Amino acid sequence: MSEAPIIRVRGLVTRFGKHTVHDGLDLDVQRGEIIGVVGGSGTGKSVLLHEVVGLLKPVAGDITVFGENVRDTGPEEYRSLRRRWGVMFQGGALFSSLNVQQNVEAPMREQLDLMPQTRAALAAIKVRMVGLPDNALLKMPSELSGGMRKRAGFARAIALDPEIVFLDEPTAGLDPIGAAAFDSLIAQLRHALGLTVFMVTHDLDSLHAICDRIAVLAEGRVIAVGTMAQMQDIDHPWVQAYFKGPRARAARAQAKAN
Repeated sequence: MSEAPIIRVRGLVTRFGKHTVHDGLDLDVQRGEIIGVVGGSGTGKSVLLHEVVGLLKPVAGDITVFGENVRDTGPEEYRSLRRRWGVMFQGGALFSSLNVQQNVEAPMREQLDLMPQTRAALAAIKVRMVGLPDNALLKMPSELSGGMRKRAGFARAIALDPEIVFLDEPTAGLDPIGAAAFDSLIAQLRHALGLTVFMVTHDLDSLHAICDRIAVLAEGRVIAVGTMAQMQDIDHPWVQAYFKGPRARAARAQAKAN
């Protein structure tokens, strides 16, 4: 018998006023995979991420993570669930008034009863794991480059040794070299830490380089799920335009070159 999905979404309906974003959306995420969630502007990619982690409540539908229904979870159960995942929002979303060490320690302060020295040591380990130098620990977010801020955000996302990490446009705004390096980091930490990665992205290079499967959002639902190769055979106008356009051909050529 195959293992149950680590994330399971069924019949999701999301509305903001009269505007329907999701209308009967279904999605399964398997343990240990990197899944890339793509779609046109306004299809609710980031909204879906926020709903899965319990920051937004849909109008209808069920979301289960680790077999627990996120919508119906009480405060203590939700707190326990949150310890099992980490989130990196767009741009890293660091607290601007805290330095890198304090940002990485923030989830530990909230969830764990640790001595200050222990928190500091763990924060230093996480910062090294994402490829930042030790001297970055005491830097403020304003002193970091865009790529360094994203790495610091990733360090905070893995602060509690999660089983799932949610990444919202992790390579947006990075130059091609920086984006490729961040993709490599995601792949390395997936293997090293046994992570499941739920990644909202529009980066075709990332989809080629590290995603095991891709979920395409359109028309209020997931219209396709599969590998990059399988995306080529899906007869839908947006899918065809996205995965067979000039940028897609360039990304495929780059992937073959690597």
